[in-house]
Amino acid sequence: MARSIRARICADLQFDIRAIADAIGYPAAGLGILIESAGVPFPGETMLLAVAAYAALGRLDIRIVVAIGALGALTGANIGYGIGYFGGRPFVERMGRILHIGAGHFARSELFFARYGAVTVLFARFVLGLRTWASVMAGMSHMPFWTFQLFSAVGGVAWAIVIGAVGYTLGSNWSLVERLISYLGIGGLVLVAAVIAAVLLLRRRAAHI
Repeated sequence: MARSIRARICADLQFDIRAIADAIGYPAAGLGILIESAGVPFPGETMLLAVAAYAALGRLDIRIVVAIGALGALTGANIGYGIGYFGGRPFVERMGRILHIGAGHFARSELFFARYGAVTVLFARFVLGLRTWASVMAGMSHMPFWTFQLFSAVGGVAWAIVIGAVGYTLGSNWSLVERLISYLGIGGLVLVAAVIAAVLLLRRRAAHI
């Protein structure tokens, strides 16, 4: 659902993300992920990929691009956390109805965060859809603020480095960049599943000791 909403936003706006990167430069690296991490389906990784590819042409410093991408991710995550924490479930459900996401999704997300919250925040950046709602759900679930900050920071910085490196390496080969976007989402989902399985296994082993 989040993927289709996100696609419709891009289609409705009819913008060229590369043109945005060309027009505003460094701020574009963090703008998209800031919006997406705050709970609005938006092509955050696409914008960072575009700006990183633009940097590969020698027009921007890739180190600054990655730093701004990470800052945008952290800022957006804090906004999303605040929305979930102070708005609570009723407000988040109203947001969900606007975005056509059912109440059952939130119930499952609350249970998920209660059990694997830190893991989710850490790896959500790499999963399309989960990246949009992870911070909101963390706030709604009242995850301890500094725990959220720690895992959000590690995940945000790692995400910015990986996406920035991919965009920079591919340079101007934009068609290949676009094809990789979907693979990044799938790969992230597999990674999250693997980490959760490992956590469960370790907990079971610890319980038998």
